[in-house]
Amino acid sequence: MPARKDVDGSASVPAFYGAELRWKREDAGRTLQETVDGSFYGASYLSEIERGTRRMPLDLARHVDRVLATDGFFERRCEDARKARRRGHAEYFMDVLECEKRALEIEEWGPTLIPGPLQLEPYIRAVVRAAHPTEAEDKVTEKVVARRERAWLFEDARSPESWVVLHESILRQPLIGANDMAEQLAHIVEVAQHRRFIPQILPMNTGAHPFMMGTARLMTFADAPPIMYTEDMYNGQANDDPMLVRQYMKAYDRLRAAALPPEASLALIEAAAEDYRNGKEMRGLDRGRME
Repeated sequence: MPARKDVDGSASVPAFYGAELRWKREDAGRTLQETVDGSFYGASYLSEIERGTRRMPLDLARHVDRVLATDGFFERRCEDARKARRRGHAEYFMDVLECEKRALEIEEWGPTLIPGPLQLEPYIRAVVRAAHPTEAEDKVTEKVVARRERAWLFEDARSPESWVVLHESILRQPLIGANDMAEQLAHIVEVAQHRRFIPQILPMNTGAHPFMMGTARLMTFADAPPIMYTEDMYNGQANDDPMLVRQYMKAYDRLRAAALPPEASLALIEAAAEDYRNGKEMRGLDRGRME
C-alpha cells in the first residue's frame, strides 16, 4: 500500500482547513467512509477536501462537526476556506475549477473570446475591465493572476486532452492593440504545438451552426459522468443530466464538422498574428484557400 501523502497546511487556507479536518478525523479514530456516513457525500469527496483540492459544502461541514464533535469549528471556518479558494474567480465558477483538475478530456466552444487559460495579461485585463469597469486595480491584478494560474490546462503534459473551437471573429475583431494581439495569437499557436489541445476555427461565413446561443464546455472524467458548463458575463451553470449532456455532445460534434481542419485552423491563427505584427487589416477568410 503506497504511503499516504501529507497535506502541507501552510500552502493555502483550503490546505490548512483540509489538514485540520484530517487531523480531527484521525484523532477521533474514524475512516473517511465512517465520517461521511449519513451525509449525501462520498469518501472520495471528503478526501479531496482534506487534500485542499475541493471546497467544503456548508451542509457537509455541519455534518462533520456533529460526527467529530468539533463544536461547529468546520462550519465557522467553511466560509474562510471558500473565500480563499475563490480569490480571483467568480463563485459560480468554483465547481468548474475543481472539475477541470479531474477531467480526462475538455471540449470548449469560444464564440467571442479566447478561452481563459490561453489568455495573456493584456487580453485578460481588457476582458475584466469590459465586464467590471470600476474594479479596483488590486482586484483586476488578482483576476489576472488567477486566470494565468489556469494556463496549466493547455500547457502541462499531465493536463486533460482538449479540443477548442473558436469563431473566426475572435481573430478579426481585436480586443487589444495590434502588437499585443499578435503576441496573444502567437501564444495560442505555440501552446497548440505542444499537442495538448487541438484548435479549430469556425469561419464567419459558415451560416447557421450549433451553439449560436453562447459558450459551452464539456468535461469527461474517469470516475464520474460527464458534465456540460455554459456561461454568460455574470453567471455560469454546470449540468450533468445525461440526456442534456448527450445533446450537447452531439451538437459539439456537428460544430467541429462545420469548422476548419486543425492544421488549417492553426495556419489561420498564425497568419492573423503575422498580419497584426505587420499592421495589416484582417482579411476575411477565403475558406477554399485554407483547406
